[in-house]
Amino acid sequence: MTLNALWDVSAPAKVNFFLHVVGRRADGHHLLQSLFVLLDWADTLHFERRSDGQLRRHDLSVALPADDLCLRAARALQAASGTRCGADISIAKQVPWGAGLGGGSSDAATTLLALNRLWGLNWSRSRLHSLGVTLGADVPFFIGGSNAWVEGIGELLTPMAVPEQNLALIKPAVSIETRVVFSHPELVRDTPRAILEGFDADELLDITAPADGVGWGHNDLQAVAELLHPEVREAAAILRSRYGNSRMSGSGSVVFARAASGSGLAPVLDSELPPGWVTKVCRSLSQHPLRDWVRDEE
Repeated sequence: MTLNALWDVSAPAKVNFFLHVVGRRADGHHLLQSLFVLLDWADTLHFERRSDGQLRRHDLSVALPADDLCLRAARALQAASGTRCGADISIAKQVPWGAGLGGGSSDAATTLLALNRLWGLNWSRSRLHSLGVTLGADVPFFIGGSNAWVEGIGELLTPMAVPEQNLALIKPAVSIETRVVFSHPELVRDTPRAILEGFDADELLDITAPADGVGWGHNDLQAVAELLHPEVREAAAILRSRYGNSRMSGSGSVVFARAASGSGLAPVLDSELPPGWVTKVCRSLSQHPLRDWVRDEE
């Protein structure tokens, strides 16, 4: 049976429990090591199949750029597959832009996964992964479907079992362009490489500030983000005072903390923060909601 529509399709956000910049390629792309963990904070997308080959996006909440990553992903899949199908793509945006949560990349990955099904292409995960690499550094992770140790420019994934947990997030009013942080002259680009063998999940998930003598890892982008936008440092301090730990995700501006379950989870209220700041209590996910929408092998 031919599918004509897919409704309420999830595009979850992620956080980086650590993010080390370990080098730079000759083409200027930075080489990373990170632990990516999926969140239950998500955008919702709707897809309707078109027979005329046209690709149209409809914004159900905030207005997105005219040629966003979703449309670029749809065009790339359309061209690579040779399909004559098109689609109407409607996006209810919830994950903020410029937050370091991978919202745009997740939307693009969900678009590839959904259109692969809607158009009856039956591409494998590895084939979609190769296409995702051409779209953005975070896209392959969301196609992978699992929490992962991530290396290279984002294309090298080692799935990791990460216990589900509560996370408290603060997003200051500022939105940060990834490009600006990565191009900053004070960005550390030579953090020594870590070897995955020998690490366990608890060690990788410990985001207590190393200055306190405990914890492991850091986010190399955080110092630059705090230099450019002091409110990121302020948000980190608020979470540290509440939970004893904090770290920025991606290139910011979101800062998050691991929070105990039950009564130990005392979220920061929006009313306690400056205007325009947003708080969110999230639960990490063990796998992507669309993990089973694509086969692993050719």
